[in-house]
Amino acid sequence: MENKENNSPELKKKSHWNIRPYMAIALTAFLVITLSIIFFFLIYRYNGFAAGWRKLTVILQPIIIGIVIAYLINPIMMFFEKYLLRWIEPKIQKKDKAKKLCRSLATFGALAVFIMIIAILLILLIPQLAESIQGLVVTLPGEVQELIDKVNGILKNDSEIADMFENTLLHATDYLRNWAMNDLLPKSNQYLTSITSGLISIFKVLLNIVVGLIVSVYLLFSKETFIGQFKKLTYALFKPKRANIIIETARKSNEIFGGFISGKILDSTIIGIICYIVLLIMKMPYAVLVSVIVGVTNVIPFFGPFIGAVPGFIIIVLANPLQGLYFLIVIFILQQVDGNIIGPTILGDSTGLSPFWVVFAIMVGGGLFGFAGMLLGVPVFAVIYYIIQRVIYHFLRKKKLPEATEQYIELDKVDTRTNELCYFQKEEIDVKKEDQTEENTENKN
Repeated sequence: MENKENNSPELKKKSHWNIRPYMAIALTAFLVITLSIIFFFLIYRYNGFAAGWRKLTVILQPIIIGIVIAYLINPIMMFFEKYLLRWIEPKIQKKDKAKKLCRSLATFGALAVFIMIIAILLILLIPQLAESIQGLVVTLPGEVQELIDKVNGILKNDSEIADMFENTLLHATDYLRNWAMNDLLPKSNQYLTSITSGLISIFKVLLNIVVGLIVSVYLLFSKETFIGQFKKLTYALFKPKRANIIIETARKSNEIFGGFISGKILDSTIIGIICYIVLLIMKMPYAVLVSVIVGVTNVIPFFGPFIGAVPGFIIIVLANPLQGLYFLIVIFILQQVDGNIIGPTILGDSTGLSPFWVVFAIMVGGGLFGFAGMLLGVPVFAVIYYIIQRVIYHFLRKKKLPEATEQYIELDKVDTRTNELCYFQKEEIDVKKEDQTEENTENKN
């Protein structure tokens, strides 16, 4: 009888359903272990992973360049397309044909504008830069000699410093002679090979840019198709609720990246132009070269102006030490104007990050990925910050707790029965402070 009862369908069904929670736990444990192994592999096999990643990025470089170009010229294309549709659509009966024609014209128009802007900048800047560099090369020996004469004048008045300087100079001369004999001459063939490989690398980069331009055209032509395929894949792999969250996050990421990159390019261009005008007014040498350096480095948030100030200061101070000091003052004022007026006006609160998190993102991004990491670290971290914020808000809403950070600053505790927030009373804080001071005085006595 007992065996029959144990083999009854009801008990079998019951025991079957009892396994399900354990299956979920087992699956979670398996995923955690798998991810831990992957994480361990990435940390302890970082060199192999990094080498593989670099190889992959080299292979995909034309596509990456194409995506970047398409992303940059997309707003220009949309602007052209908007006005072309108004003009072409009434004249062509088939709407699909009109849209395709408008997209083709708008894409090539945007690409032409992009190439024209780059060409104009190169035509304007390269002769000026070449002139500045040539002038620097011509005047540098004289300026260095003038500096040496000044040092010699100081050394004549102090024999101890003169002896120390002479010994240092002898050591430096010996070191340079040994380096030239033992390192430079034997490795001259290697240096020639390096120069050749450098020229080949430049050719490859130019070829990748050309291929990237072609890729950008295809991407812009089929922009809606790619977006549709991404949405289709997302809804196929995830439940509608989660798919909606993923698509919303992708939209927010696009908004953050688009606003930050386009805003930062415009901001840096304005800063470069202002710097050039100020340097011209103050009659400082190498105005074009220094302004280009300041404008380019200003693309990096927070640290950009200071990074650009270092080479600019060195270039100017060699020509005129006093003007080098004035240049540092100009950069400081320019950084304040950019940080408090120009930057907030153009960028607004596009990232939603506090200054601390901006610095954190730049430090981590720069440490891991160099210049590109410093440039893109802020928008990438802003997206991560947004996702974490969404998760926190979700759990707070489930617990029926407020989302605003201000409501947690002076929070004492949450009442477990009523779920109400309990704050420190001002009187309680004062009493606690008085008790603490009394205890401190007693301990001293």
